[in-house]
This record gives sequence, structure tokens and C-alpha cells, in this order.
Amino acid sequence: MKKLLFVCAAMLMLTPAIMAQPGIHIGVKAGANMTKIDGEGYNQAFQFNYYIGPFLQLQLTKGFGIQPEVLFTQSSSQTGSKFSDIYTQFGTEYNNHDIKLNYLTIPIMANINLSRSLILQLGPQYGILMNSHESLVQNGKDAFKDGDFSAAAGLWLNLPLGLSVSGRYVIGISNIQNLPESQKWNSQSIQLGVGFRF
Repeated sequence: MKKLLFVCAAMLMLTPAIMAQPGIHIGVKAGANMTKIDGEGYNQAFQFNYYIGPFLQLQLTKGFGIQPEVLFTQSSSQTGSKFSDIYTQFGTEYNNHDIKLNYLTIPIMANINLSRSLILQLGPQYGILMNSHESLVQNGKDAFKDGDFSAAAGLWLNLPLGLSVSGRYVIGISNIQNLPESQKWNSQSIQLGVGFRF
């Protein structure tokens, strides 16, 4: 959380200089982050979470720009009833166990203008595991890797008065499991949010 506050403070201090440049906008966004872990032994239902953080829009040409973001993202999932049968180093208390992971995610999106206000977004995202409250990691089981590399795609709609709404699908490319077993764990999320740009 301290890293996110530092990044937000730095972006706010740079806001006057950034806003003086044409085709450059800074803003903040927040919304729902529905997540799950795709892997054997996990409940496959999406869990409701949230995200929040700043973004920067750089318009490079009339129809194309880039949008880096720094987001605090909460992710959660639940193990299935036979989790301990598959991963024998965990006791039965980890069956139907809630897992909460906090990430500092850094998506870098390509913005492709479909119309004056509608933007198609595509790009990579890297997530840094910040803490593991109520997770297998907290309980002495180093089950998750520190990073998660993903691909993201979505739509962004600019509204009057600097407001925006967006939707994005993010699928994990890397295996986030740090265990010796061969089964892969991949993250998935559906993000719906609102934003405001200066």
C-alpha cells in the first residue's frame, strides 16, 4: 500500500507539468474486479473484489495512444472440497478455504480509437504480489509466486466532464503457483470501472 501511495503522490506532483502538454491526460479510476484462479482444486466461480489507482493517457497520433496505469488490485478465490487430496502438503483445513491476494498491477494499454469517444484497449499487465492476507502464503505455505504476467483487452468510453466508463478482461499467462506439483494456476479477472481525467 505504501508503494501505491508513493506513486499516486508522485503523479499528483507532476500533474501541472503533464497537463500543460497537448494530448496528455492524467486521471484516476476505480471499480469492481471479479477474479478467480484457474487450476485444479479451485472453485471456478468469480469472486467480487475491487481496484483503484491513477492512469496516464498519451495520445501519440489521431487514432492511437498508450495508457500506463498503476493500480492497487485485490484478488480472491476459494479452494475446492478436494484441494488437500491434490496438494497433499496442505491439510484438510485448506479445503473450501478463502484466499485473498493484494497486487500492485501495472497495465500498459495500447489505445486504439474506434470513434471520437470509444477506445479499444489491448496490452500486457504485470502484477506484483504485495500481501497475502488470509491466504495459503500467510499460513506458512509459500504457494504463490511474487509476480503475475497477464494479457488484457477491453473497451473505454469517454463521457462529458472528464468522466469515463470501462470494461476489461485480464487473463494470466504465467503460472502463479510456486509449488513443485505440475498443475498450473492461472489468474482471470473481469474489471468494470469508472474514471475521471484532468
